Amino acid sequence: MTLTEKILARASEKPQLFPGENAWVSVDILMTHDICGPGSFGIFKKEFGSNAKVWDREKIVIIPEHYIFTSDERANRNVGILRDFCTEQNIKYFYDITDLGNFRANPDYKGVCHVALAQEGHCRPGEVLLGTDSYTCTAGAFGQFATGIGITDAGFLLGTGKTLLKVPPTLRFVLEGEMPDYLLAKDLILQIIGEISVAGAAYKSMEFTGTTVESLSMEERMTLCNMVIEAGAKNGVVPADTTTFNYLEDKTSLPYEPVYSDEQARFLSEYRFDVSKLEPLVAKPHSPDNRALARECKDVKIDRVYIGSCTGGKTEDFLAAARVFLASVRATFIVMAKRLKVPTFLVPATQKVWMGLYTLPVPGSGGKTCSQIFEEVGCDTPASPSCGACMGGPLDTYARLNEPKVCVSTTNRNFPGRMGHKEGQIYLASPYTAAASALTGYVTDPREFLR
Repeated sequence: MTLTEKILARASEKPQLFPGENAWVSVDILMTHDICGPGSFGIFKKEFGSNAKVWDREKIVIIPEHYIFTSDERANRNVGILRDFCTEQNIKYFYDITDLGNFRANPDYKGVCHVALAQEGHCRPGEVLLGTDSYTCTAGAFGQFATGIGITDAGFLLGTGKTLLKVPPTLRFVLEGEMPDYLLAKDLILQIIGEISVAGAAYKSMEFTGTTVESLSMEERMTLCNMVIEAGAKNGVVPADTTTFNYLEDKTSLPYEPVYSDEQARFLSEYRFDVSKLEPLVAKPHSPDNRALARECKDVKIDRVYIGSCTGGKTEDFLAAARVFLASVRATFIVMAKRLKVPTFLVPATQKVWMGLYTLPVPGSGGKTCSQIFEEVGCDTPASPSCGACMGGPLDTYARLNEPKVCVSTTNRNFPGRMGHKEGQIYLASPYTAAASALTGYVTDPREFLR
């Protein structure tokens, strides 16, 4: 069996499963947030009764994170519904926020669910993690089965701890070669999606292996798995290894048992890439598979840059952007002060990421932190951690596209209206490419600064 088939077989207590089979699967973690939580709770109460109790209060993780820092009454009401439900059900892992004026006054508040799940130790090899969000597949970076579900399934899960899943066939992606120092995992996944299209992995598992994948950090593996949904995949997965175990060492004390694809596992197709030959990429409007080389888009004038989201708002993403800004100074021998050509918005994924911007020294900077470099170069002050403008949101959402502007973004989706205005144009890019573009005012290959 493949890695995904093995996880689902174990979770359904079956000796073997084949692609296309349906199986009742026991779930290890269910996550929901402020957008889908209220609907999920409503279905749970309708079907199980107004006084029903959830199947396991310690296996449910509830994270307000989407529409948080807004005056929109409906958005605020949704967080209130989460709070009431968690109080009623005595949910152990509810990452609440009450003071919207100062997120640091909320020690329980985390931020973007997919990054918080990893940081708080809810992602473990060999387990099944489901969430009411398409980017739940991010957690596949930990060698587990992770996918998004709808509120009807979540409502049933709240009461039973089980769900019915069809076993997906697996596509295998072998990435070999030394990663050039101007590429990031975002470039790798844009290459793959551009190769197979947004429908190329429809209801399939995408398993990533090879020496390049083995060399990636956990945050970079999360980026890889995060965007498999943009190819239509059911889930993405990276086999657990020493990098995984080291990351989890101080995150969880719960036992876990990783599984791996058999040598004779049945893969539907196999794709191979020599990463050493790849170049920085973007996805042009209005589809994640509208792939182009960044250097081919050098004449595209932009209005702003956005660095954030579950895909591109992690600690290493901001360190990468800071590296480009530092390199730009060395390349031109000009002081850093206010060098950006367009407004550049920074939205850390979580409170821990936000803290890192102010405390972690950027390698090669002489001890400067990301926040110091961002301020010197002219970025906007890092915003409160949340999903920000990645999904548009209420009109007062920070950095939302309220006009038909052109934006280079480290987010994951560039459909019309995704970040707000339906005529806005979003170029998906790595933090390297986003930072380079901020320096020029045009879509820019980061090699111009990282030579």
